Amino acid sequence: MSDSDDEMQHTARLVAAWRAADRTLTRSPREATVGEALAGLAEAPYDYDMDAPGDIYGDGVVAELERRVAQLLGTQDAAFFPSGTMAQQVALRCWAGRTGNPVVALHPMSHPEMWEGEALSTVSGLRVVHPTTGAHQMTAEEVEAVREPFGTLMLELPLREAGFLLPTWEELQALVEAGREREAAIHFDGARLWECTVHFGRPLPEIAGLADSVYVSFYKSLGGLSGAALAGSREFVEETRVWRHRYGGQIFRQFPQALAALAGLERELPRLPSYVAQARRVAGALREALAKSGVPWSRVHPEEPHTHQFQVWLPYDPDRLTDAGLRQAEETGTVLFRRWSAGGPPGLAVTEVDVTQPGLSWTESDVHEAVSAFVARI
Repeated sequence: MSDSDDEMQHTARLVAAWRAADRTLTRSPREATVGEALAGLAEAPYDYDMDAPGDIYGDGVVAELERRVAQLLGTQDAAFFPSGTMAQQVALRCWAGRTGNPVVALHPMSHPEMWEGEALSTVSGLRVVHPTTGAHQMTAEEVEAVREPFGTLMLELPLREAGFLLPTWEELQALVEAGREREAAIHFDGARLWECTVHFGRPLPEIAGLADSVYVSFYKSLGGLSGAALAGSREFVEETRVWRHRYGGQIFRQFPQALAALAGLERELPRLPSYVAQARRVAGALREALAKSGVPWSRVHPEEPHTHQFQVWLPYDPDRLTDAGLRQAEETGTVLFRRWSAGGPPGLAVTEVDVTQPGLSWTESDVHEAVSAFVARI
């Protein structure tokens, strides 16, 4: 049996254990069958006329989704994209054309650098500079110190790979001002912007209003099927629609994705503040429980999560930890941690913890009990 076959079987076992668990902090998109996903789409709450004509090349329900996103973010317009990667590529390419500068200043741990296959340079002909190499949000001072001109400053809010980190509101304002002093356009990679309102203490329009363009995702926090939107001025968004067509994003029918996104805006968006509050309680209980558990070292990062997602670090082989979590799920019906991966110095492993609707019922005692059961299986 090949390594790929082994991995597929292991993943299937993990998903089966997660699916069968009766206690979990969140549900993975992998857990739902095709039939369940279709049933969920049909049964979801929609503030939309289901007797209206279907969409053709972006009209109908897709256009309605764009209107609602623009309204929520306080922008003049928004355009639906089939993927966030395409949306980011188009936004940054458009700003390069408008500023006459193909250089993008961004964090080396940001999504275009980590997960887009070097598309910025290979597909869009852009070049990047990194104001910092640290595992933290960029600072205004670091942006000011960049030694060459750049046309766009891209800020990922939150910075996932560094622990779903956000700057403070004042730091974000200073970052934007530092970019503007360099005559750069400001673009927010806001795939998870929806849940940032708690940390910033500001509504979405005020946050989005700092940038010239904003990308948001419909599945990362809202539970949609797929898809994203670019929001900004009417003139800019119209230009992105031209490039969307050129990049192959002018898709014939997209009503399932649009309906799932509308359902997420209706159902999940109002719940996100409660998820953030519960994630902070869970993180605190995890920190206490791990400290008492006998493991040689542990870290919950950040100590108080900025969103409803955060990292946990432990000094063990990642496969050993993933296996411990799998056996805990199979033997107790509780999912505390899911997959672990190598990270940082040798000997350390990291996992992401996501708290959504299923995790709202967890108490501190539940967390302590789950940690004890997990550590016993390491």
